[in-house]
Amino acid sequence: MRLHVRRGVFRTATAVTAIALPLSLTAPATADPDGGAQQRALDSIQAPNAMKHLRAFQAIAEANGGTRASGTPGYAASRDYVAGLLKKAGYNVTVQPFAFPFFRENSTAAMSQVSPEAKTYAPTPPDGSTLGDFATMTYSGSGDVTGTIQAVDLTLPPSPEPGSTSGCEASDFAGFTAGNIALVQRGTCDFEIKARNAQAAGASGVIIFNEGQPGRTATLQGTLNQPGVTIPTVGVSFAVGEDLASPAGTVVRLKTDTESETRTTWNVLAESKKGDPNKVVMGGAHLDGVLAGPGINDNGSGSAALLEVAVQMGKLTPRNKLRFAWWGAEELGLLGSEHYVANLSAAEQAKVALYLNYDMVASPNFAYKIYDGDDSDATGAPAGPPGSDEIEKTFAKYFDALRLGHVGTDFDGRSDYGPFIAVGIPSGGLFTGAEGVKTPEEAALFGGTAGEAYDPCYHQACDTLANINTTALNVNMGAMAHSALTYAFSKDLPGPDVRPTPTAARTAKASAHGHAHGGELAR
Repeated sequence: MRLHVRRGVFRTATAVTAIALPLSLTAPATADPDGGAQQRALDSIQAPNAMKHLRAFQAIAEANGGTRASGTPGYAASRDYVAGLLKKAGYNVTVQPFAFPFFRENSTAAMSQVSPEAKTYAPTPPDGSTLGDFATMTYSGSGDVTGTIQAVDLTLPPSPEPGSTSGCEASDFAGFTAGNIALVQRGTCDFEIKARNAQAAGASGVIIFNEGQPGRTATLQGTLNQPGVTIPTVGVSFAVGEDLASPAGTVVRLKTDTESETRTTWNVLAESKKGDPNKVVMGGAHLDGVLAGPGINDNGSGSAALLEVAVQMGKLTPRNKLRFAWWGAEELGLLGSEHYVANLSAAEQAKVALYLNYDMVASPNFAYKIYDGDDSDATGAPAGPPGSDEIEKTFAKYFDALRLGHVGTDFDGRSDYGPFIAVGIPSGGLFTGAEGVKTPEEAALFGGTAGEAYDPCYHQACDTLANINTTALNVNMGAMAHSALTYAFSKDLPGPDVRPTPTAARTAKASAHGHAHGGELAR
């Protein structure tokens, strides 16, 4: 039986106190002619209002096949809900379309050995809830084929160090018999290259097995990066691949049922009509969830909290321009935020003074985590661009004022701050944990259960309203409001007045982190 810390909804008075208390921390920086307007806005930002938005997201998912993932009607309905409220709040709202590679596994795949012996392999279901002997590669084609296994340039036994080039060159398939199923080994090139080479050689299907060194033996859960491979493609463990490689002439049935195509999705952007357009304060949260469920904590929580903060701050006249963003296709590799940043000119990028990111702010077994802008917590990842350290301190002040513990968390590239950091924009934000396991030290600091995931329903169908910790939601909304107000009226924003041009190395690293989101392997 799992013990979750949740369902403890604060009374309204408590919620107001928790959020309004830190206002004094922002007062010296304000330039609001109506000093009471900020307090009134803060008093309006309450957890029950965010829960109203979360209930709307849950209802949208239930009306649209149980999901709000990009490329589905549930995401389009979420987009309309958010955009409609922002327009009513007085913002200039832009719905920014972009194309993205959509993939869905409609039903559980099947794989069996027909001869020389009958053998059925355990599948990994589409929701990834269990790991089987094989897993459908993301962007695999669809089909039901039976064919003879043909090994392609395998290294068996495996070399001491990774380095197999199996299937990496078209010449590896010289003499390949059309209609056979290609058996290739993980190695030095992307799975996409191996699968495309096999398809070009006439393979009816592709089985890619792990290479065999320590740490490279488990069932592969990988991606082909984009649509284009039309034949069934799966990953298997080293043990299964080694078994299929011998004897020659092994016959296998392989069946996948997928959708793999380019679709359109959207970012929702809201900008205040007032404020210095050369000093833009941004906050963002990804609006999409995964196909497996309604995505209420990941990331309905960040989306709903940011929406409520934005709606209430629409009543103010900020010194600096406010811009709020709800990103699409984050779950497929930060695609919405990458599209947005890539389509800003250098001059427009320079106007963005800072970016604040909110991804999963109400995890049931939560920890209060602040992105470590200067690596002062020695979490291991590089510090953010100059000014990120100041953002971290602003959030820390809020938690300290409430006498609440907090810890640092890495800029590890798994959320939408990545593209902003890549171009040198100071960044920060809040996070309450995903599939990682809560430590005993964190349990002592925050309560909850050590040794269990921060969110046991991460990327699963059970990520519903019941998966929201209202205490964490309430506290984090206060921190979000505090930081937004601080920077909306600040005369001295974090970071240098003129930012250096980002290095190619930093940009490449951020991009690579983004495409690793969700744990899928490309090679």
